[in-house]
Amino acid sequence: MFRTQLQRELLLSFRSAHDLANPLIFFVMITCLLPLAVGADTAFLLKLATGMIWVMALLASLLSLDQLFRSDYEDGTLDQFLLLPQGLFWSVLAKIVAHWLVSGLPLALISPLLAMMFGLTATVYSLLLVSLLLGTLYFSFVGAIGAALTVCLRQGGLLLSLIIMPLYIPVLIFGAGSITQVLEGYSAAGSLGVVAALTAFAVAFSPLVITAALRIGVEG
Repeated sequence: MFRTQLQRELLLSFRSAHDLANPLIFFVMITCLLPLAVGADTAFLLKLATGMIWVMALLASLLSLDQLFRSDYEDGTLDQFLLLPQGLFWSVLAKIVAHWLVSGLPLALISPLLAMMFGLTATVYSLLLVSLLLGTLYFSFVGAIGAALTVCLRQGGLLLSLIIMPLYIPVLIFGAGSITQVLEGYSAAGSLGVVAALTAFAVAFSPLVITAALRIGVEG
């Protein structure tokens, strides 16, 4: 069931190539333009680097969240999922994983290349990649909660951001902080562990919350 749904979601995502590319283009463009705007001072760029890369990844992940469940809600697909013996759970999980694979994963993979523009050393590239892999996964699972809560609203994008932004802040702080700690000569194990724990918690419980929210939206 999960595999079939995941294949369906990935196929639908690749059919909308422009929607697929928007978060990645946004992430690359803004991150590339920032050094041009603030100047070429290496020390200053180094201070901005980790925080700005994480903020841009967060904002890029928001671009596609509003439509995560809306199309299925509008064409009645969610109603059909409710009639399945398995219910919404596996369909919800497949949609979130597909969203991360087509939006969060590319952002994480390209981040070490963009980090070169800020003067980050090669020693933090792997840590940046791992932290963003965890962070973007968290953004997809937690962001999907906001998408489910606002699926019935025609213009729910702003409300979605207001709902989930406070939930994003802890991962943003500890994710960016893990890179900063390494640059200052400290261990990043503690901060990275917090990000991993929050991500694991989100992966375990977000689908249950989303399923309940979608059921209320469809039946209510």
